[in-house]
Amino acid sequence: MNVCQKDVVLLPYPFSDFEGEKVRPAIVVSNNDLNMKSEDCVMVPLTGVIKDESYSVLIKQENLAFGKLIKPSRARADKILAVDKSIIILRIGAINDRTFEEIKSEIGKIF
Repeated sequence: MNVCQKDVVLLPYPFSDFEGEKVRPAIVVSNNDLNMKSEDCVMVPLTGVIKDESYSVLIKQENLAFGKLIKPSRARADKILAVDKSIIILRIGAINDRTFEEIKSEIGKIF
C-alpha cells in the first residue's frame, strides 16, 4: 500500500517484546521520499489510553485533516517503529499539520 506522511492507518502492531501483536491505528511519520522508495515506513502507534504520558500527543477528531477516529487516542512517539507497508490493512485518515509538528517535537525530545 502506498502511504503518505501524516496518514493514520490500521495495522497489526507488535508489542514491544515482539511476542504478540494487536491491530491498532498508527501515524506514518516517515517522509514521502522514503515512503515511495522503501518497502518500509516509520510509524508511531496510537493508544486508547489517554492519560498524559511523556513523549505522547493527544489526538482527537479535530486533529484529523480528514477521516474518522473512533475515540480520542495518544500518539506514542516513544514507541516509534519501522514496519513493512504490506502489513497495513487500511488508511483511515490523516492528521493535520499542527498535530504532526507536535508529534515531531515529541520525537525530537527522545534524542
